Amino acid sequence: MFLTMPSSAALFLCLINICLLASLPSAEDATVFYNFEVSYITASPLGVPQQVIAINKLFPGPTINTTTNNYVVVNVRNKLDEDLLIHWSGVQQRRSSWQDGVLGTNCPIPPKWNWTYQFQVKDQIGGFFYFPSLNFQRAAGGFGGFVINNRPIISIPFDTPYGDIEVFIGDWYTRNHTDLREALDAGKDLGMPDGVLINGKGPYRYNDTLVPEGIDYETIEVHPGKTYRLRVHNVGVSTSLNFRIQNHNLLLAESEGSYTVQQNYTSLDIHVGQSYTFLVTMDQNASTDYYIVASARFVNESIWQRVTGVAILRYTNSKGKAAGPLPDAPDDQYDKTFSMNQARSIRWNVSASGARPNPQGSFKYGSINVTDIYVLRNKPPEKINGKRRATLNGISFVNPATPIRLADWFKVKGTYKLDFPAKPITGPPRAETSVINGTFRGFMEIILQNNDTKMHTYHLDGYAFFVVGMDYGEWSNNSRGTYNKWDGIARATTQVYPGAWTAILVSLDNVGVWNLRTENLDSWYLGQETYIRVVNPEATNKTELPIPDNALFCGALSKMQKPQDISSAPSHGASELRLFFTFLMFACTFFSFFQ
Repeated sequence: MFLTMPSSAALFLCLINICLLASLPSAEDATVFYNFEVSYITASPLGVPQQVIAINKLFPGPTINTTTNNYVVVNVRNKLDEDLLIHWSGVQQRRSSWQDGVLGTNCPIPPKWNWTYQFQVKDQIGGFFYFPSLNFQRAAGGFGGFVINNRPIISIPFDTPYGDIEVFIGDWYTRNHTDLREALDAGKDLGMPDGVLINGKGPYRYNDTLVPEGIDYETIEVHPGKTYRLRVHNVGVSTSLNFRIQNHNLLLAESEGSYTVQQNYTSLDIHVGQSYTFLVTMDQNASTDYYIVASARFVNESIWQRVTGVAILRYTNSKGKAAGPLPDAPDDQYDKTFSMNQARSIRWNVSASGARPNPQGSFKYGSINVTDIYVLRNKPPEKINGKRRATLNGISFVNPATPIRLADWFKVKGTYKLDFPAKPITGPPRAETSVINGTFRGFMEIILQNNDTKMHTYHLDGYAFFVVGMDYGEWSNNSRGTYNKWDGIARATTQVYPGAWTAILVSLDNVGVWNLRTENLDSWYLGQETYIRVVNPEATNKTELPIPDNALFCGALSKMQKPQDISSAPSHGASELRLFFTFLMFACTFFSFFQ
């Protein structure tokens, strides 16, 4: 005999199960899980023991490997002695800025606490990286790769590489990040870095005078005749680097989520915060190893020689050590347009299939009407209320005690001002929490004007923007006549040369509060940033996910924070939940059949 139940109850159970199933990731949208233990280790990348931030005792940290539209769950255990946030640079989170990992949207993870990031990556592909966004911590490490692969049914616009290689380059100081912070707080410059690291290691001893003995260097082993995909990220503090491999061509294929028109480069300038993907064919003979070089740009080369990063490319059948001088960097001492023309040559592959950033309307971005225009000008640091600060449009951003997105959700008034100026202010600079009021589904034109004497790169969270123009001098309305309105690269980080401008276009289709900043850590730390607040005015807002259950609270909302339950574990995986609810659905059908 079978048990029966009232038809109304059976129907009710079915409806509950259907709703629960609808809220879960689909079978195609898998979930990847990672546990990050963030702690200090002692390392000597430049031969001097120092405090380094590691993930799971690794420096650089492990690579997150996922696929378009996957759900990502990262449980972070903060074993530092200060607050922590992990930021996913260039990774666009679908319908949510709650997990962005910057102070404008998230309260920090206190020391000794666990906190779990849970988000879905947007319709994108490519190579990105993560890093700690607070307290100058990126200068001590804590970074790693974040790879978003195409779905299997979507072809990539090149033959599948034999292997994937992550390469992290960046300038490096032997002083602790806390000491660097104190120097900036005291109104000092950081000075010249002590070296350039490649994958967390110092230079190969290519020169006995410039490089002391006993430094551990990176060796990348490859098979002759094979083609590899190299994802190269500049994770440094503030130095632009030229990347090259002795006697090998770099076929550029992708940059921060966009497939590029494939072009060969003998070297490429990679600015702070930028990521590029190259296809490199191992087509040289194996008589020797080969140099991999990352050297400083736009500096006095004779003084900076000692900070050049050098690793080794070793064929499996190599017959000897790398020899001879390092491959030359571009010689543009008398032609300052070389690097800019190189940047202009990087174009979007508009014929490539697969996920694209901001797909709504992005295929014909040059014909979309602009709704908002912001001219953002930076200047060398200046004194505000007796302290050395960096500015955009004369405003030095002050992070609020209550993150902006939390203040909006709980209607905490007075946290910020929605009055960021569209043009540089004429009066004295000021320090305040001033935010850009973005128009939901608007199309914003942003002109980044660099009136500083050094290179800057700028990054916008939550979006890929179209880099449509750059030139030396002051931007004017007439400059729009030089814009690339067809295949400008879509990316999240762009360089702005000293005394020059860069113009970007961005479709504001992702609701949230999104950080716009310089990637130069010293200027960012001193306030050269703001946020773009994008709100759906519709009463029934289904374009943004609700606040997560495990949200942290601080500032005016600190009383809402419950003590950390150290016995708690990360939530069950989506696969287990899906199996459970599938069983319930089967039970629902079973009972309904016998009504």
